[in-house]
Amino acid sequence: MNSLDQVHLNFNSDNLWVLNLCLALLMFGVALDLKVADFKRLIDSPKASIVGLSAQFIVLPFLTFLMVWIIQPQPSIALGMILVAACPGGNISNSITHLAKGNTALAVSITAVGTLFAIFLTPLNFQLYGTLYQPAAEILRTVRVDPWDMIRTVVVVAGIPIVIGMMLSHYYPAVSLKLSRIMKPLSIVIFAGFVVIALANNFAYFLHYIHYVLLLVFVQNALAMFTGFMMARAAGLSFVDQKTLAIETGIHNSGLGLVLIFAFFDGLGGMAFVAAWWGIWHILSGLCLATYWSKSAVPAEK
Repeated sequence: MNSLDQVHLNFNSDNLWVLNLCLALLMFGVALDLKVADFKRLIDSPKASIVGLSAQFIVLPFLTFLMVWIIQPQPSIALGMILVAACPGGNISNSITHLAKGNTALAVSITAVGTLFAIFLTPLNFQLYGTLYQPAAEILRTVRVDPWDMIRTVVVVAGIPIVIGMMLSHYYPAVSLKLSRIMKPLSIVIFAGFVVIALANNFAYFLHYIHYVLLLVFVQNALAMFTGFMMARAAGLSFVDQKTLAIETGIHNSGLGLVLIFAFFDGLGGMAFVAAWWGIWHILSGLCLATYWSKSAVPAEK
């Protein structure tokens, strides 16, 4: 298994350019549905949003670090888990929240604010917890990842497309609405393309090593959903909001993680396999949970 830390997936600069473009299109598509009102909602009704953002950017990264510290996985796998936990909510979380009969407006607000926060919090959380886990810190010292370089990358592939999409939504709502109808189904295809591009020339590696990360991703994803749900419950939020925060905390933008892994770690095996498998599994687990909640009775609110 030690060889997994030496595996680097075959991924040239042209592939990375395509991967960056896919992520930029994904973030642009998300932004077409975002409005200034989504940010104002955080000010008008801050409790649920603050709990959700805290679950994403404070509690989950910390719990993931504890999980890594207890299990002691290989350094590259640990870095992959920490990076995924540091990424913001995924682009399809809003659709899954709607399917689960959750609070879609709250989900959109958390996605909007969380994606902007991620420009700084994703690199900083990754650097903090990656450094604290000593075996992974050795890789970080070897690679010498500059958090500011990572921030610049996130700004280019995520921040700028979001700003452009929101400006289009604000000034040209009719055009934005038409584009959004196209981008919603297309985003799923693009996301699938993410994983295909990342693994196309490395499928033999994937089959050989996937069993090392399979169970860890299951557990981490379940931990993420449980964290969001229980934090919302502890805060006295409604069951509808509890479902929303469970999904928002459990669906992560692993596509952003893949971009960072190939840009800064040369496709380091354990990291790439964690992010790629998370990108597949969180959709399946989110859809299963949403389907169950959509058909189950809603408990009476106090």
